[in-house]
Amino acid sequence: MINPGISRRAALMGAGAIAAWASSPARALMAKTGDAPLPGAVESLIAKMSVEEKAGQCTLMAAAWAGGAANALNPITATATFDEQLADVRKGRLTGVFNGNGARMAQQMQQAAMNESRLKIPLLFAADVIHGFRTVFPVPLAEAASFNPDVAERSARVAAVEASAAGIDWTFAPMVDIARDQRWGRGVEGAGEDVLLGELMAIARVRGFQGSGLDAADAVASCAKHFAAYGAAEGGLDYNTVDISERTLREVYFPPFEAAFKAGCPTVMAAFNEISGVPATANPWLLDEVLRKEWGFDGLVVSDYTGDMELIGHGFAADEREATRLAFMAGVDMSMQSGFYIHHLPDLVAKGEVPMARLDEAVRRVLHLKVQLGLFDDPFRRINPEREKTRVLTSANLQVSREVARESIVMLKNEGDLLPLPRSGKKIALIGPFAQGKHDLIGPWNVYGSDQQAVDLLTGVRAAVADPSLITAVDGSAIEKPIPGGIEAAVAAANAADIVVLAVGEGQDMSGEAKSRTDISVPAPQRALAEAVAATGKPVVVLLRNGRALALEGALYDAPAILVTWFLGSQSGPATADILFGEEGPSARLPVSFPYATGQQPYYYAHKSTGRPNPEGPLIPYKAHYQGVPNKALFPFGHGLTYGKIKYSGLDMGSAKLSRGGSLTVSATITNSGKYAAREVVQLYVHDMAASITRPVRELKSFQKIALAPGESRKVTFILQRDDLTFIGTRMEPTVEPGAFQLWIAPSAEADGLTGMFNLV
Repeated sequence: MINPGISRRAALMGAGAIAAWASSPARALMAKTGDAPLPGAVESLIAKMSVEEKAGQCTLMAAAWAGGAANALNPITATATFDEQLADVRKGRLTGVFNGNGARMAQQMQQAAMNESRLKIPLLFAADVIHGFRTVFPVPLAEAASFNPDVAERSARVAAVEASAAGIDWTFAPMVDIARDQRWGRGVEGAGEDVLLGELMAIARVRGFQGSGLDAADAVASCAKHFAAYGAAEGGLDYNTVDISERTLREVYFPPFEAAFKAGCPTVMAAFNEISGVPATANPWLLDEVLRKEWGFDGLVVSDYTGDMELIGHGFAADEREATRLAFMAGVDMSMQSGFYIHHLPDLVAKGEVPMARLDEAVRRVLHLKVQLGLFDDPFRRINPEREKTRVLTSANLQVSREVARESIVMLKNEGDLLPLPRSGKKIALIGPFAQGKHDLIGPWNVYGSDQQAVDLLTGVRAAVADPSLITAVDGSAIEKPIPGGIEAAVAAANAADIVVLAVGEGQDMSGEAKSRTDISVPAPQRALAEAVAATGKPVVVLLRNGRALALEGALYDAPAILVTWFLGSQSGPATADILFGEEGPSARLPVSFPYATGQQPYYYAHKSTGRPNPEGPLIPYKAHYQGVPNKALFPFGHGLTYGKIKYSGLDMGSAKLSRGGSLTVSATITNSGKYAAREVVQLYVHDMAASITRPVRELKSFQKIALAPGESRKVTFILQRDDLTFIGTRMEPTVEPGAFQLWIAPSAEADGLTGMFNLV
């Protein structure tokens, strides 16, 4: 990966490195990015630019004219006033801004660029559009639970239509980091722990954001982040060190990025973390050898927020100037928020420490993105204050939000068929800090949405039942603190009701960036509330609000019915009520494994077997498990129930032989013997029994989400090919080895389902 015999400074910044860069094919004189030449008029701009103007094209700053939510989502840094930013625009010192305050702000800035700057290069407006714009969708982890990439594409499409109406050209999404330690707060922004699911969701979100083409007025450019292995931070601590094998990078953390790029994603964001001692923001192996030369990525690399500045904190750069040089020469084309590039690149070029050709290369990538977005044809194509008012929070958009939210809810338990609840004749007590009120609805990392424009649980439930007067709501406790008299009031409400719906979990400020947790259980005051309510003997439905997998215990685990409702967005209350009362059946599956205890983290289903695995059954001394806890999940990846009664039968593996160049067709019959329609996620897993590199105990290779009417059976067929069995071998290349494989068609990663053996011959 990185030659340990070459010193950092020699490898990254010495004369040899510059000479090697300059001698690479057509670097110094190339007039195009990848296979897409810049228009001649745009290319001619580069020759006309001063070095400062070139550095300006590589400088992106947070908008001075921004809302409170945008300011709260990032660390406080020195920010210019709006007038100062306009002055920078006029001087060509700024390529654009991010997380600004809508079309009127963008209009004023673009007018300054087009009317008052020397070269009249259009500005680029970016934003964190993570899970919706004004219409808020479920957090990405929740959408991944749908096991339906179409859901993610639909929500990203609506988000792009709304965001582009507010002047936004570029979003810092999707986050495609694999997250296998639930202590890490940013797992809420991704697709969970599995590589295949992560790839499919990455593709879907890129397609949704970019629509019919980047130059469409309702498209926004996507940005895959964070490159790379940000989700593998030690201890689940945000921004922490990553020390990981190249094989794991290539098998687990790289594939979703490759999938996003193949889907047309034109930009990528460098990660905060280091990998094996070299920060990603200044890692030439990562940003040049792998990204550019090996994968052929020809798009733009942007730093994360002050990522180049943080090279100093890492102890990798001595000062701002060196940090600028290291990041830029490693391959970061655009600096976000530090201001280092505009302050230091001109002098670095003047002194010969950064080749002019490297600067021109970065500028070409920036201009190419602006060309792709159609900004040179019409700098105001996405800036229309009147259109901004009509495209957001429409009834159609809110309906999509409700549909996506319904498809994101996972049912973990339903003992005694407690769910769905009756719409009439029963007194229902909604209890818990999330039972009512316009708070903690839209979830973390939303810049433009509002809890005040979302619908809470109480409102959604009352609208769903025949007699709203039968519904009562009591908080019982705050999220992390008890309420004086709260438990007493909750117990009284439970005793007066026929059924309790207990809404507990995490607040939206407990997940997201810089929200790592050492304990991923429900906060203690809520657990105490749950125990007291359970002691009444009333049937309890637990609704979990969460941005990660949780460790459940006591009354929360023992409840007869449990729904994972995540942070569902604008239509949180109505969507939850739709599932509670059977308007729609639950169909989602866990994209992350729920552990028995926090101390199991990191836990993920696709782990390796040790040489001493515990056999099925009781825990045995001197086997791989924690004291008193099996080496498995409380609720595994892929788990989720429906209101149907689902049975798997009739596994057919044909010849059970997969030949070189051939395929193996496997099938099973899935039956719904219940009285409710159901949508089942049928999952195909494989395990390589013996290989030159040890393999995970199971790997998801495919899945299908099928609809089954009551009493209906369907044959589900999967086709396995040789490429599905590849792994990164001893030479760091994709490898396939003949031998025996175990296969499962099952409802989760740890369910027996139907299993058999086949051979690759």
